[in-house]
Amino acid sequence: MIRGGRYEATSDFSILKRSDVVIICVPTPLRKSKDPDISFVVAAAEQVAGGFRPGQLVVLESTTYPGTTEELLLPLFEARGAKTGVDFFLAFSPERIDPGSQAFKVRDIPKVVGGVTKACSRMAALLYRQIIGKVIEVSSPKVAELAKLYENVFRNVNIALANEFALMSRRLGVSPREVIDAAATKPFGFLPFYPGPGIGGHCIGIDPFYLAWKMRLNGYEARFIHLADEINGSMPDYVVELVGEALNDRRRCLNGAKVLVLGVAYKRGVADTRESPALEILLKLQQKGAETSYADPCVPSVSVGETIVKAVEPTDQVIAAADCVLIVTDHPEFDYRRIVEVAQLVVDTRSATWGIAAPAGRVVAL
Repeated sequence: MIRGGRYEATSDFSILKRSDVVIICVPTPLRKSKDPDISFVVAAAEQVAGGFRPGQLVVLESTTYPGTTEELLLPLFEARGAKTGVDFFLAFSPERIDPGSQAFKVRDIPKVVGGVTKACSRMAALLYRQIIGKVIEVSSPKVAELAKLYENVFRNVNIALANEFALMSRRLGVSPREVIDAAATKPFGFLPFYPGPGIGGHCIGIDPFYLAWKMRLNGYEARFIHLADEINGSMPDYVVELVGEALNDRRRCLNGAKVLVLGVAYKRGVADTRESPALEILLKLQQKGAETSYADPCVPSVSVGETIVKAVEPTDQVIAAADCVLIVTDHPEFDYRRIVEVAQLVVDTRSATWGIAAPAGRVVAL
């Protein structure tokens, strides 16, 4: 496609009139009120509708609330006298990728497609079958929109359950990782999720509120979504508390302690720090008087509060000098066995050191 000159990057919207297909994949963030901000979708759709040509296929991929395609995009085109499924084709097909993962390539991830009409669905499916191994056509854009939200709500709620289970397990004096691994031996009716320092990124912690907002308009309160957000949102505070307790057990105070945070990206293998719990944890540690630094092979510098902080190299000397090494993001580049050998104290929020032999009390796991 690139060699044939059929693919190029441009900010010139006039090129839309020469395009057979337009795919809208713009950000869909939240406002401070946690209500949807679809201004990017609106702006993009208005540009597309203003310059579309007959026979064009338009697909929205941005995660959004159920009804966006038909309630927001469709009227923009029909207002110009275009007939859906005849003059133009409109569909929704949610983006499905796993950033940082080598296990799932784009071609191998099934693609869900929902068109405004059957003809719209067929056109969108025909497009995606050129690059995706399996395409699933559903009855409407709303089904496809809701399917994407359900995927992310499912992860959000189950991560919250795992996080709360970790809090309960600690009070009972058992390892949540060991319990979850044991439960995962059941070959049916169970899917393991593991606790962590909180949810980050642009999807799992954000998208559920698009559904919650839409349901509130329909007179229904999505209680699970709000409860999951409350639990997941409390984890950075719990991690800081865990670090303080671990230091106290060694007759050290968090105020004045040197804490090295390993990983500030929201997940392993990526450089994305959006909504990363590591940033909140770093800020809260500083507010408690800790002397903080961080290492991340993917993120050379990051904003913590109003300050730009540069990453340090996690050498043996740097690790040994820290009063506590806090694992927040389990990047594969870190040598966890060596970290356990060299560090004075390790607080592990990702089970990165699970199975590594360590002197008693050196590793404190979430």
